[in-house]
Amino acid sequence: MTNSPSLIRPARFGDLAAIVDVHTQARAAYYQAGGLPGSEIDSPDGWARRRATWAQDVQSSAMTVLCAVQGTEVIGVVAMGPPKDGTGTASNAGELHRIHVRPDHWGRRIGGRLHEEFVRFLRDGSLETGLLDAWEHNSRALAFYSRHGWTPAGGRRPGPGGADFLRLRLDLGGRVAAAASSGSAVPLT
Repeated sequence: MTNSPSLIRPARFGDLAAIVDVHTQARAAYYQAGGLPGSEIDSPDGWARRRATWAQDVQSSAMTVLCAVQGTEVIGVVAMGPPKDGTGTASNAGELHRIHVRPDHWGRRIGGRLHEEFVRFLRDGSLETGLLDAWEHNSRALAFYSRHGWTPAGGRRPGPGGADFLRLRLDLGGRVAAAASSGSAVPLT
């Protein structure tokens, strides 16, 4: 592991393999911690499906994908954009579609910085509400979101292992203010 400073920057198409690896490692860790047997965590074509989804997001003008990078290594990623299921309206809500940090970097505030970028995304778009889905057995993620002000939105959809994905919301309300966005790399602290 390198000790060089970390930063957050826009994802590049060349980052896809590293992004998918971060996603794969993070999902394996939280599904295992949530009691899902290893045999149910991934299918043989899972990596290819994740790569296709990330490729689409990185190339989409509707999505914003950012990488947390340490040295030249991608250690975290966040994807955000319009709500995927019509929950909320495009005029007042944005969705945190995915946020992942490599498990060997958990507890170093990288997820918190990626979350701050999502809040900046909402503010820059004058959006009052954030939405996301979290697996109900991912207690680590649910605690993270709770600490950052997310509350249940009342929706759920089926997830793996007989557990649902819970719909959460973040209300910025009166705190929405257009923030200056430079589009440049942001140091992690």
